[in-house]
Amino acid sequence: MTQLQSARMGIVTEAMKIVAADEGIEAERVRAAVASGEAVIPLNIHHINARAIGVGRIFKTKINANIGRSVTHSGKGDELEKLAVALKAGADFVMDLSVGADDLKAIRQGMLEASDRPLGTVPVYETVSRLDGDIPQMNPDFLLEVIRSQAEQGVDFMTLHAGLLQKHIPLAMKRVMGIVSRGGAIMAEWMMENDAENPLYTRWDEVLDILAEHDVTVSLGDGLRPGCLADASDAAQFGELDVLGELVDRCRERGVQVMVEGPGHVPFDQIKMNMERQQTVCKKAPFYVLGPVVTDIAPGYDHIVSSIGATAAATYGASLLCYVTPAEHLGLPDEEEVHQGCIAYKIAAHAGDIARGLPGARKIDDEMSKARATFNWDRQFELCLDPERAKRRWLKTRSFMDEAHDDDHCSMCGKQFCAVRTSRRIRELANQIK
Repeated sequence: MTQLQSARMGIVTEAMKIVAADEGIEAERVRAAVASGEAVIPLNIHHINARAIGVGRIFKTKINANIGRSVTHSGKGDELEKLAVALKAGADFVMDLSVGADDLKAIRQGMLEASDRPLGTVPVYETVSRLDGDIPQMNPDFLLEVIRSQAEQGVDFMTLHAGLLQKHIPLAMKRVMGIVSRGGAIMAEWMMENDAENPLYTRWDEVLDILAEHDVTVSLGDGLRPGCLADASDAAQFGELDVLGELVDRCRERGVQVMVEGPGHVPFDQIKMNMERQQTVCKKAPFYVLGPVVTDIAPGYDHIVSSIGATAAATYGASLLCYVTPAEHLGLPDEEEVHQGCIAYKIAAHAGDIARGLPGARKIDDEMSKARATFNWDRQFELCLDPERAKRRWLKTRSFMDEAHDDDHCSMCGKQFCAVRTSRRIRELANQIK
């Protein structure tokens, strides 16, 4: 049985117990959330070294790191190094978006073996990569074969662009950027070339049969996500979202876990509305969002730009944040950019958890404050999201301080002007007056 089917039968699985322990909540509460579809635990029965991780609003907000080779750059070894960087930086999920290689299955197998976190894919990428021609056209029968092959291999969740229909394409063509999703563009071009409906939509029952057999979680792809602020919250985006709501129902009826992917570029003032609309249309299915990117003019800094949007998304409805790196809109990210993207999104996820009042979310911040108040530098490094960077920067400061042996201040203020030291003296004076 899938996690969803087990939950509906009142069974608390081992995966649910693990998630409950990690989240600090009762296992029965996890079971109930999975049973309702408001939470998912992506965990393919064949990915034997993967740890169960819950996605849903009753849990801490999770982050995903996208890696994978492109047609022009990177390979198996490089992507395994990026995987190691992402896992070390705290990524909860990883997606292999590799394209164009003859050894895609081998690359994916290496990631499955190396990752103790759930691994996701976009099967249409492999489908097109393995076809002949300069611009090969997607083959629906072969796409289902690839979905089955990846499910049997151990992929935990799959992005499937099944909600983009023929009627949405003219709406998307009115946009500034058109269709920016790779998978969405592939499906739209196939529909136009063949004058036929999206084969994933028409053959959805066949897809669900495959996924149910291996307990693969569906990540309903937003093939019409906006690629710039001018295209956000338009008829194409919301038309597809309505279809995704229908597909959520069909997944749940079949016992297949499902989450929904969300918009990429959205003005900050529209994020709350977008999150709440998805939660309504998709019956509280976990929302998996890219960013959102809140301005279009900061290439090289899009990890910062998008983490601003991601914080709002986590506050108002998202459960899983797909990171954006400094390489976004510019090229394939390297290891350092993967690291920066992960840290930016760990910050956004945590800030969102605090803002929505998730029980216990602020505990670590309060511990950090106590460590700062007592100049306990080692404790501060233990608590922070990027200990190595923090300690490296601190040591750089100490290297040019005259009193390098003194740890009760830093180079920002020095001893004389340190407000924390002054506050200590004020407190001592106040105690004496008492």
